[in-house]
Amino acid sequence: MKLYIIGAGPGDPDLITVKGLQHLQEADVVLYADSLVNEDLIAKAKPSAEILKTAGMHLEEMVDVMAERIQQGKKVVRVHTGDPAVYGAIMEQIVLLRKKGIEVEIVPGVSSVFAAAAAAQAELTIPDLTQTVILTRAEGRTPVPEFEKLADLAKLHCTIALFLSATLTKKLVKELTGAGWSMDTPVAVVYKASWPDQKIVRTTLERLDEDMRTNGIRKQAMILAGWALDENIHEQDYRSKLYDKTFTHGFRRGVES
Repeated sequence: MKLYIIGAGPGDPDLITVKGLQHLQEADVVLYADSLVNEDLIAKAKPSAEILKTAGMHLEEMVDVMAERIQQGKKVVRVHTGDPAVYGAIMEQIVLLRKKGIEVEIVPGVSSVFAAAAAAQAELTIPDLTQTVILTRAEGRTPVPEFEKLADLAKLHCTIALFLSATLTKKLVKELTGAGWSMDTPVAVVYKASWPDQKIVRTTLERLDEDMRTNGIRKQAMILAGWALDENIHEQDYRSKLYDKTFTHGFRRGVES
């Protein structure tokens, strides 16, 4: 007996993997977070499939429904927004399902962080500028672990991608600047990345809160911060070795400049 957890991608129904779509189309039962997953994607399920919305369900209720259908011999698919591994709350589902003797197979999806970077046409890791990306969130009603406070993570001065933080901009600006970030640090905010009503706001730490308020962005936004988001980067300044004509690697011999 098995449950299939698949990543739906960030919103665009075409940004699901081939494997994920195949499982969706084969499913007898589809459960999905109706507040986040695109209805156009769920419409790709077979006409006879039982479609269940889970936004109004609590954990045990949802797990009981999935287990019951699986025990009836049905193929059950649970559709998560983005990639299930990032803020997907899948661990708690898996633990309860295993207690019921049900295995889980996870099919990864395109995370909103990468859809947002694509929308902003940004490379989050740029040679000699930043080689690290931190995926995190600002601390709100839900606390973060003691050693993962944003003010501490920001001391690395790398690219930071902030999930679930659209209502906490004043707090995150305070913590980033407290860690030595300048107020002119570039920020790209992508609202509903890959959806038809996607909106991109390019700003700085100094103007972040005001610009988000002006644009009415208070949810479903990815905040990308750091100098990798600078639109004025010159390609000559930060070139990788990958395509450097003087650099030799296993597939190409470099030439003298």
